[in-house]
Amino acid sequence: MSAAPTFADVLQARDTIAPYLRPTALYPYGGLSAAVGGEVWIKHENHQPTGAFKVRGGINFMAHLPEEERRRGVLTASTGNHGLSVAFAAQRFGVRALVVMPNGANPVKVEAIRELGAEVRFVGRDFDDCRAYVEAAGSDGMYYLSSGDEPLLIAGVATHTLEIVEALPEVEVILVPVGGGSGAAGACLAAKSIKPRIQVIGVQAEAAPAAYQSWKQGRRVEAPMETFAEGLATRAPFELPQAILRRELDDFVLVSDAEIRGAMRLLLEKTRNLVEAAGAATLAAAIRIRDRLQGKRLALIVSGGNLTVAGLQELLNGTRQ
Repeated sequence: MSAAPTFADVLQARDTIAPYLRPTALYPYGGLSAAVGGEVWIKHENHQPTGAFKVRGGINFMAHLPEEERRRGVLTASTGNHGLSVAFAAQRFGVRALVVMPNGANPVKVEAIRELGAEVRFVGRDFDDCRAYVEAAGSDGMYYLSSGDEPLLIAGVATHTLEIVEALPEVEVILVPVGGGSGAAGACLAAKSIKPRIQVIGVQAEAAPAAYQSWKQGRRVEAPMETFAEGLATRAPFELPQAILRRELDDFVLVSDAEIRGAMRLLLEKTRNLVEAAGAATLAAAIRIRDRLQGKRLALIVSGGNLTVAGLQELLNGTRQ
């Protein structure tokens, strides 16, 4: 396992990504505050050029990749947002990128990855099938980039929480979605380094609880993965984020797919923002544990907004995605 990034790495990552990405908006919403009972601020990572927070890590990684490795190209596995971040960064730095994605992957993300110039290969039914394929088949001479166990990715995505704490020093609780765990690990790294009293709460789907169970039991646990929230859909956690979460995460909340859908609709209504399922999970969790959050100042990381038109129609019609 690679060494965990430090807060100094996060500060360096902010400088590295600054020429490519602007800080995202952090806005308070009265309608959401009324629903939760605390003062709710939304960190709009859905406003990133790729529609998701992971682009921060992609830029930070690619900027530090040695020239010899850039010439080889970069290979990765992804359900979408990580692949988008790699494709975006690869285009900026002139690097060939190949993204292995599951069959039936979000077509919005697939098309966006291709539009950025990356190649896409479809394998299996979910992220873990893609990861196993890449690790077993080898890299075809390309640099294999893990979407969870790369310190530069974690340091890069941690900048979203650095921006939160700098813009809202009085924040008391930060809720962050957990799929592979890089975003939550980064949130812990940044928040706890600046103000250890800030609570960081991870959120995962009940129907894909591998990271939660691993954190709870203190060891790597594989679990069934049945959620519609692709950004939360992993059957096994990554070791490096887990090590950080076990040390720093204050709490971990599971939410149902129905609660996530309700949060997606509420975000659309109250913020006029299109939010994908993983991005809405933090609001779903805040509503679930609202009795514990009364009167607190909260920042909810809305991690992405890459929802398909079909998914939006199903959401508004109240049908399952």
